[in-house]
Amino acid sequence: MKPVAIFRHAATEGPGYFATYLDRNGVTWQVIRIDEGDPIPDDAGRFSGLVFMGGPMSVNDDLPWISPVLNLIRAAADAGIPTLGHCLGGQLMAKALGGAVTRNPVKEIGWGRADVAANEAAARWFGQALTSFDAFHWHGETFSIPPGATCILSSRYCSNQAFALGPHLGMQCHVEMTPELVRAWCRDWEKEVESLARRSPSVQTPAQMTVSLEERTRALNRVADRLYDRWIVGLKRR
Repeated sequence: MKPVAIFRHAATEGPGYFATYLDRNGVTWQVIRIDEGDPIPDDAGRFSGLVFMGGPMSVNDDLPWISPVLNLIRAAADAGIPTLGHCLGGQLMAKALGGAVTRNPVKEIGWGRADVAANEAAARWFGQALTSFDAFHWHGETFSIPPGATCILSSRYCSNQAFALGPHLGMQCHVEMTPELVRAWCRDWEKEVESLARRSPSVQTPAQMTVSLEERTRALNRVADRLYDRWIVGLKRR
């Protein structure tokens, strides 16, 4: 099988648990470090799937790599090559596939319940029994649902938390978290909240985010397993 390409947009926002999952399932992968200037591949067919991680930038920023990435996502969609997006990655997918990315009413940072939609697409990705789970959030923008896609997840502070379109899954929330990633992001917390005029209930403190951290991430990883199990079924075998 060709490798899965994982696009990293910031040094502290690597694949996390997703890499552990791929290794456990014998799926080869390689990281394309956009934050270090790696070139954007011009042929999606070199990979069995494309995965886009998070990052502090906006997909609406004038950055030289954004347009090539959007084109690559469109090419992958046209070729039936599965794409998977986490937070910024989900926003890149949404924009590439015809949606829009705009400012969310509030910043959403920390642990918070995400509700699984009552539709067939959500059941295919999450299973029949799961109705909600404690997701990890760290974003100030949100995406609209691209044409032809289905919203499969929402939260109190962000109505579009995930969409599915055939073999493609775009998420606003993070399911790839590990305790190490959470702690690393918490070190940037002051920079994230300094622009807030007042503290919002949608923004947790590092102390709140690290309560029962090991238990919370294990539970989140079990949800990630369901999603990733579904996603790798579509990987191109040759």
